[in-house]
Amino acid sequence: MVKVLLALTSANPVFYNDGKKTGVFVVEALHPFEVYRKKGFEVQFSSETGTFGYDEHSTGEDFLNGEDRAIFEDPNSDYNVTLKNIKKASDLDAKDYDIFFASAGHGSLIDYPKAKGLQKLAAGIYDKGGVVSAVCHGPAIFEDLIDLKTNEPLIKGKKITGFTDVGEDILNVTDIMKKENLLTIKQVAEKEGATYLEPEGPWANFAVTDGRLVTGVNPQSAVKTAEESIAAL
Repeated sequence: MVKVLLALTSANPVFYNDGKKTGVFVVEALHPFEVYRKKGFEVQFSSETGTFGYDEHSTGEDFLNGEDRAIFEDPNSDYNVTLKNIKKASDLDAKDYDIFFASAGHGSLIDYPKAKGLQKLAAGIYDKGGVVSAVCHGPAIFEDLIDLKTNEPLIKGKKITGFTDVGEDILNVTDIMKKENLLTIKQVAEKEGATYLEPEGPWANFAVTDGRLVTGVNPQSAVKTAEESIAAL
């Protein structure tokens, strides 16, 4: 039985100019969960603190509709039942998992770079031959994440993608991020010695696989990123 550790951000503050909170971007957790469950994989949700809140924009009709909304609103859905069993990162052991998947939301930029528990799990899963994957802002997890074998940044010399700087501009959050000293994913890649790749447009369905490292660019790429993580495994 393949086991997946699906990471969530714990950060849930008011973030946007309209006064709404950031947090977990629903479909970036829901879509990978569905991909893995349909394969018969076991999924364990985890966050640094064992708690989470949703990005308020991600629960609107623009991003959450149809079957996704039905699953999200059903307290007895496989997704919600599994989510109720979310664990604190420090309570889990990397040796129990085959795939690490960092879901996102702008909250990831706030807590992932300092989330030592989640980073320890990602490094451990990678070290034992597993796959580390992340979508959208999830690659923020790679800031200061060290490869246990080389003692170098895990993504050094590798190709990654993640939410684009153009996308941040479109969402009017570039200034907010600068004020909060939050790096864009492109800046994380540059800091850690990785090559950052981006699609022609910020909303394209786009993922990059480099060995056992798989990254996707935006919510639209969450399914593709999960599928490519399975292929990489």
